[in-house]
Amino acid sequence: MDAPTAPPDLDRNQPVPQGELTAAALIAVDYIAPPAPIAPFVTTLYHFRCDEPVIRDIQPAAIGQLCMFPHGTGEMHFAEGHRDPNHAVGLLTPLSRATPIEVEGPFHAIGAALSPVGWAALTGLHAGQHKDRLLPAASVLGPEIAELGERLIAAYREGSMSGRDCALAVGDFIGAKVKPIHPRHLELIAATARWLGASFNPEIGELSGVAGYSGRQVQRLVERYFGLPPRALARKYRALRAAALLSAPQLSLEDEAEIAEAFFDQPHMIREIAHFVGRTPARLGDPSTPYLAEMIDARNLRELGP
Repeated sequence: MDAPTAPPDLDRNQPVPQGELTAAALIAVDYIAPPAPIAPFVTTLYHFRCDEPVIRDIQPAAIGQLCMFPHGTGEMHFAEGHRDPNHAVGLLTPLSRATPIEVEGPFHAIGAALSPVGWAALTGLHAGQHKDRLLPAASVLGPEIAELGERLIAAYREGSMSGRDCALAVGDFIGAKVKPIHPRHLELIAATARWLGASFNPEIGELSGVAGYSGRQVQRLVERYFGLPPRALARKYRALRAAALLSAPQLSLEDEAEIAEAFFDQPHMIREIAHFVGRTPARLGDPSTPYLAEMIDARNLRELGP
């Protein structure tokens, strides 16, 4: 197959009333594998850049991130109606749904995507109670991260440090600051990741009894570490995984059939992917949505494990 094939009954050519987004060729993202000591805490380090004067795009529902913005000033527009600016050194909390971004460029970002273990070990925050925000990192991690970020941003701007070197320095900070997590909680987090990655519609009951916890305890702990309770979390990753497959250059017949069976019908699929990804299936492969396409790539679902 030379192009993605839609699941049965999916009209990929339906009109979608959306604003104009930044062109594909103008965006570059480098992924840097985290060194082994921080691999449990960081799914990837990254260096993003776009030198356009205005950048408009969508951040799909995501895991938490520790990020620096050496170039660009903008905002994230959250569904609850509030807007958070991109602080020079920011902490993006786990996102429960797709979130529009608008930035006056050029826009460069350097940082680390935090696994659920990394989020908890670094911040100590309840992911569900602090979801859907872009905070100044120092408000959670203290003045040391602001001082480090200021030094790294200055070095990046003057050209004495590359984006890769700055990202690795952010990783070093994370490695020095993470705190231990209860072993049973680690067992629950790992089991939840496996549960999410096993199918598009995992059974909630399969988590009951994990690590010796009751169903009610599992509900509370999953929300604490992942930002959503199990049922909503499964919806989020069903939409993200389906979007990653639908936007890929090729879609196997097996994947096509599995996606079709994962949703009640076409309207249900459209609603779910639009809610968590920010575009309907008809727009996922659109070359005018490069940031979105990059963020829903399967490489950005590393928290689900191999």
